[in-house]
Amino acid sequence: MNINTQEIKITHKEKALFPESGITKNNLILYYDRIANYILPYLKDRPLTMQRFPKGIGEEGFFQKNAPDYFPKWIPTVKIKKLDGWVNHVVCNSKETLLYLINQNVLTFHVTLSKVEKINHPDKLVFDLDPPKGNFKLAVKVAKALRFLLEEKLELNTYVMTSGSEGLHIAVPLKTNQNFDVIHNFTKTVANYICNNNPTEFTTAIRKNKREGRLYIDFLRNSYAQTSVVPYSIRAIENAPVATPLHWNELNDASLNAQYYTMDTIFKRLETIDDPWKNFEQNANSIDKAINTIETLIN
Repeated sequence: MNINTQEIKITHKEKALFPESGITKNNLILYYDRIANYILPYLKDRPLTMQRFPKGIGEEGFFQKNAPDYFPKWIPTVKIKKLDGWVNHVVCNSKETLLYLINQNVLTFHVTLSKVEKINHPDKLVFDLDPPKGNFKLAVKVAKALRFLLEEKLELNTYVMTSGSEGLHIAVPLKTNQNFDVIHNFTKTVANYICNNNPTEFTTAIRKNKREGRLYIDFLRNSYAQTSVVPYSIRAIENAPVATPLHWNELNDASLNAQYYTMDTIFKRLETIDDPWKNFEQNANSIDKAINTIETLIN
């Protein structure tokens, strides 16, 4: 590992952060050191929300947006406006910052849908497909329906990844000419359109007791200060599943599930498959025409 030990002193390497699968902090350090070139482009220049588990995933962790005072001065931060003040977020643009955060028991990384320089204007939108437990096939069905609508009807580029948890994420790269209010309203309209065309299987109901066995299409993260899990981030679940970008044709694999790739298997994949999202930013489109088109489809 190429770690500047003067800046990063790795402590408690043998601490078991995943007690059942025996994964230690050192295992996580090794993983994130090796995956750094893949994950850093998705972290770069974005306010970070850290999901920390000081005692491992066997006990409750917490989400942290504010950088603690004890973080060293070389860790970059940015102050972002919130309703009642400011949040001093970490910005993770380097392997050194990444590994320092792992040493602070950050297991999972979540970032805003906009970058620091245009914080009010997202450069991507995300649909989080949350199926009823055990029904990953339904997530695949919704993903394909969304892709058809977004690509064939609305002329937007789409990307898919396993969430590493229960379902799939569908992401669309955007030009930054619209603010969060516009993007939020657009994703709400798209989600409602899909659900209205298949109300027995898909829903936008936030409360679980209202879903009645249907898949929840979460569009709410397309809002100012909301976040989405970062590609190649480990999830706080035994065996350390990884949020993994896919090629669309991989959804046809019957063995696929949301936790299919783990920290132990992801590198074998990357030896033979390039990052399916590597051209994400280059394929950004303006949302303006799509807004008009979806309104026409509804009417």
